[in-house]
Amino acid sequence: MSPATETPAEQFVDRRNYDVGQEVPVRERRQFSNSHEGLTPDARDLANAIDEYKLRHRRRFITFEEMLSVIESLGYTKA
Repeated sequence: MSPATETPAEQFVDRRNYDVGQEVPVRERRQFSNSHEGLTPDARDLANAIDEYKLRHRRRFITFEEMLSVIESLGYTKA
């Protein structure tokens, strides 16, 4: 390997490893924005329910089927 492509170990920062003197990120990356301020109450409930689902199931993104199950868990049904 050429010296130009080698990276010294001191320069490499593993963003997944937070116990090496780095602080844990304040916000997690989510499919929806972290701020639900501009949403209607119903949309905010849905966004919070989806965020809770994603945290509980350790998912960054969810499928349409999973979203449907979250919506149905809130009591919504097709009229």
